[in-house]
Order: sequence, then structure tokens, then C-alpha cells
Amino acid sequence: MQSFNFKMPTEIIFGRNAEDQVAEKLREYGASRVFIVYGGGSVVKSGLLSRIECQLTSNGLAFQVLGGVQPNPRVALVREGIREALAFKANFILAVGGGSVIDSAKAIAHGTANPGIDVWDFWSGRAKLEKTMMFGSVLTIAAAGSETSDSSVLTNEDTMRKVGLSSPLNRPALAFMNPELTFTVPKKQLVCGIADILMHTLERYFTCDKEENAFTDRVAESLIKTVMEASKTAVENQEDYDAMSEIMWCGSVSHSDLTGLGRHKDFSVHKLGHELSARFDATHGASLSALWGSWAKYIYKDNPARFAKFAQRIFGITDGTDEERAELGIEMMVTYFKNLGVPTSLPELLGAHLSDSELYSLASLATAKDTKRLGTFHPLTRKDAFAIYKLANKE
Repeated sequence: MQSFNFKMPTEIIFGRNAEDQVAEKLREYGASRVFIVYGGGSVVKSGLLSRIECQLTSNGLAFQVLGGVQPNPRVALVREGIREALAFKANFILAVGGGSVIDSAKAIAHGTANPGIDVWDFWSGRAKLEKTMMFGSVLTIAAAGSETSDSSVLTNEDTMRKVGLSSPLNRPALAFMNPELTFTVPKKQLVCGIADILMHTLERYFTCDKEENAFTDRVAESLIKTVMEASKTAVENQEDYDAMSEIMWCGSVSHSDLTGLGRHKDFSVHKLGHELSARFDATHGASLSALWGSWAKYIYKDNPARFAKFAQRIFGITDGTDEERAELGIEMMVTYFKNLGVPTSLPELLGAHLSDSELYSLASLATAKDTKRLGTFHPLTRKDAFAIYKLANKE
């Protein structure tokens, strides 16, 4: 194993009826005024929000609610949440929903703890995040892993930029995880969430580090295989508790950093995908699956042995040279995504081909006009990013 620092302080309450412990746990953490954030209204229709509100009231905790979080969460709503949380004198921010809701709650917590700084300044790099307010989540969608991760993404509608922020302060204090709450998630969200879970580990597995990290590799490989196996059942029967529970827990582990300890992350596909989400409001997980195969085909020759190992460990491919096994492994992963029902090209994602000028603009934005390199496996220039977008722009 190579050197690493790892701290994942989130307390996980996992299993059936986990959300029934919300009020009890929040009181243990010193919460008295809870600012609740949710999304498009499914938690209202399902009665989940009402049940949580009743718990808080019964336990003497005051609360205020803000709904309306959208996929690819917007900074405008976050700013509104910060104003309301400050006026309410909140001392705990609680997300009830999926990754976009949790990312918004993280941003509201950061902004509420730093009222003199515009929250976008943390994401744009103009200000350093040094303190936050305590926050947690009741997870309803297994996908982003934001309930355990040190990252959070925000979209600025004015500039059409989607940006990620990594900080230890992004780790929630609490995560309540009941797989039954995911049973009614729309099929598109389910499969895009599965793609996102896999990508969080794939982006850590394909690393520039040449040294072997045997245990980290096996953790990553086991997670990938578990999600792929469970997804076959989940897509057919979303109320299969065993399958959905495996997917939910894998989602949390996948983005907790556990599957990449002792090596550098890549995340270039995420950065390329963020530009698609910002410009076209593309679903996050779908933007990743639409690009991964093109990225892999473009860069695998930098280290074909790494891709050959993936092909062997995940798909049992043992015949041929490293390059032959690598190419077949990439092809089989893309086929898995296709069978899952997520896009594997830009026309599938967006419903149209993009012009070369649009692709070049995306590449320029992703690389900050070629002043930044994306990822670590093969640090991408603007020329590289354009080539990958162009490769993905085919049917």
C-alpha cells in the first residue's frame, strides 16, 4: 500500500426504518433548529417529509423547510436557502433526497457558516472553505454517494458552469439509509444512479500510479462486480430489498474514497461530463456513461496492462495480449452500460450530434482554455478533450 490520509466521519444508520431515528440522532448531535432541504416533491407525496416533521415536533426540535432542488443543483436556490437558514437561526441542515439535494444542503451549510462570503466563491476558488455548519441526510436515491463523500457540485445558471468542490468539510455528520425508500425511484434515475456509482470507482481504479495496491484493487473490483450483479435484479424488480440494499451501500462506499486509497484519482470523465450537464442539463450519471467508453479507447494505450487486469478481474478475460484484453474489457463495459439502459454516446444522451465548434467549446471550457489538465491517468489537454468528445459524438 502507498501512503494515504483517510477520514470518513459520517455515522451511517442503515436498514429498514432507518429514517425513524432522525429526531433521536439529531438531538444527540446537538441539533435544535433544523433546516430541511428537499427536491421536486416526491418526498412530500410519499409522506416521508411529513413523517420526519412529526418526529422533529414530537422531540421538541424546531424546523423550517425549503423545496425545489433540481438535478445539477443550482446556486440560486442555495443562496435562497442560506438566507432562510440564517433568518431561521438554523444549527443543523438536513437533506431529504438524493445527491443534488445533499450537495445543496452541503452548500447551504457552508454558506450559513460563512455569511460574509458568497457561496459560489468556494466553488470558483476565490475563497477557501474553512468552517461549516453540521449537516446530514436521509437518502432516497442510491447514486451520487454524496452522503459519505468529501465532494459537492454546484451549477451556476448565469455562467453555465458546473463545478465540483472537494473538502473534508463536505463529509456529512449523519446519513440515514433505508433501501426501501429507493423502491419508487423512476427507472431512469435508478439506472443513471447505478452508472454513477460504478463511475466513482472506475475513476479511482484507472490510476496513473504504477505500484500495486492489492487490497484497494480488490475492494474496487468487488464493488464493481457487486453493483453489476445486483443491477440485473434491481432493474427487473425495484422492490427486491437485497439487490437495492447492495446498490445503496455500494453507492456510499464508492464515493467515500475507500475504493481508491493509496493512489491518485482521475475523474477526467466527470469533468468532461460536468460541461454536458451545465450546457444541456444532461443527467449526471448518463453524461458519464456516454463518455466513458470514448475516454477509455482514447487513453488505454498509456497503460494497457491496467485495462487488461480490469478485463480479467471483472469479465474473466484471460486470452490474448494486454492490448487485446484491454480492448475487449472496454467493449464489454460499454455493452454492460448499453444493456443497463444508459447512453454510451453523445447522440444517445442529447438526441442529436454536436457540431465540431460545440465540441471545441466544451473542450475549452473543461480545460479552462487549455490552462488546466484533466485527470491523472492521461492528463487531458484541450486537444485531448476535443478528441474524446468527437469520438463520443458518433452513434
